[in-house]
Amino acid sequence: MEITREEARRIAALAHLEFTDPEIEELARHLSDILSFVEKLGEIDTSSVSPTSHLLESGEALRDDVEVPSLSAEEALADAPEQGGGHFKVPKVLG
Repeated sequence: MEITREEARRIAALAHLEFTDPEIEELARHLSDILSFVEKLGEIDTSSVSPTSHLLESGEALRDDVEVPSLSAEEALADAPEQGGGHFKVPKVLG
């Protein structure tokens, strides 16, 4: 699948990234390469492979799901660089 420069610009804008014209060309080329690779992966017949067969063949046992107590809020926040009102405080990322 071919990504155009306009599509690459739109994707960059959605990600709040700015690129020069040569960088947009390179981004479009890289995105096209990635999508082509994903399309090739989609052509592989995996119908005879179960999602966890590699685990079963390796002899590794999956652990049982056992409910265990979680951290208290105080323990979870103990090493937080910033906290307030029982929550982690993080810098604003999106406009």
